[in-house]
Amino acid sequence: MQAAIATIDAEIIVVDNNSPDDSCAMVKQLFPSVKLIENKDNPGFSKGNNIGVAQAKGEYLCILNPDTVVAEDTFTKLINFTDSKNNLGIVGCQLIDGKGRFLPESKRNIPTPKVALKKVLGSTNDYYANHINIEETDKVDILVGAFMWLKKEVYNAVGGFDEAYFMYGEDIDLSYKVVKARYDNFYFGNTTVIHFKGESTLKDSKYAKRFYGAMQIFYKKHFKQSLLFNAVVWLGIKMAFLMRKTPIDVVVNSNRSYLYTADLNTNLVEKLPKPTQVDEDIRRDVENNSMIVYDFKLLNASSVIADMKQKSKQDHIVFRFLSKNCKFILGSDSANNRGEVLHF
Repeated sequence: MQAAIATIDAEIIVVDNNSPDDSCAMVKQLFPSVKLIENKDNPGFSKGNNIGVAQAKGEYLCILNPDTVVAEDTFTKLINFTDSKNNLGIVGCQLIDGKGRFLPESKRNIPTPKVALKKVLGSTNDYYANHINIEETDKVDILVGAFMWLKKEVYNAVGGFDEAYFMYGEDIDLSYKVVKARYDNFYFGNTTVIHFKGESTLKDSKYAKRFYGAMQIFYKKHFKQSLLFNAVVWLGIKMAFLMRKTPIDVVVNSNRSYLYTADLNTNLVEKLPKPTQVDEDIRRDVENNSMIVYDFKLLNASSVIADMKQKSKQDHIVFRFLSKNCKFILGSDSANNRGEVLHF
């Protein structure tokens, strides 16, 4: 993140909603230039972001999940794009998961009750904005809260995130409020951000209740109501809750590991299967069923993201990341769990 704002006038604000671990101490130690807001309770995602935005000084905002990796040129590209547009609302970008796969929620249509019901029944053609190619840029209605770029004046004009949403649904609500205010939302396919997913929350029954509860808030707020409408929406949400699939943990057994690093750590090497040091030859071929370890002291995020997207086409390739000044590697192979942290 710091590399992504190195050439622009920007600030990083981290809002911590009373984390029970040592997250705040870590931020203070490793990132002293970051403005850290420590809430004494957990008021939810929406209110946490509103608190952070109130402290922001910039013309533009980037609402960003903590489980993301931003390319060095992401913000300069967005500034050049958005400065050329009038009546701009929210801009989202191409998101990939921890295995390098495109996340379709990067661009979505308005989830009307009809569209949502079709999604429950297995059809996602109308839910995701599949008419826009992944690498293209075009207008779209709904963007995902993991990465939202917009002017602060637009955020304030529509009242920011609705704090009735504790977590989930608030990004749909904000996107729709911006569209209803006659701003133009855009999907910008010319830059890519890693969103690990599963790191902000676990996909368990509590998640399901919050998610479908959020959709009830959305429909009550934005769609005309009648007894029949309310009954259909309630039935659809109930069906979605009951028909949800039980998350399955993903276990990938790697036969080999490739370390893109200039500083080979003995303790790390001992914990990896058949390690091979690669240095800067990031484009080299690798075997299937392998683990790739990227060292951000050697590589920039743009190169890592491009390499992930290419190698994700192979079978059973998993990725791990070594951040600067850290004694662990981490990665996520599934949206259903918190991923893996390997200390060395």
